[in-house]
Amino acid sequence: MQVTVNGETAELADGATVADLVAHRAPGHDRVAVARNGDVVPRSSWAATALTPGDALEVLAPTAGG
Repeated sequence: MQVTVNGETAELADGATVADLVAHRAPGHDRVAVARNGDVVPRSSWAATALTPGDALEVLAPTAGG
């Protein structure tokens, strides 16, 4: 299925979840946040949140700076 991740088209397996996406796109995902179609997905829901074709996702990591 096709989804958009951080503004780029990505191909994922049918039935993929937010947890699958993070494992694939952001290994060592202990410090990322995910939004699906504009709504933040709580980490506790990643494994249960199935993705659907056309979803728009943002995978964000904090950065330090000043």
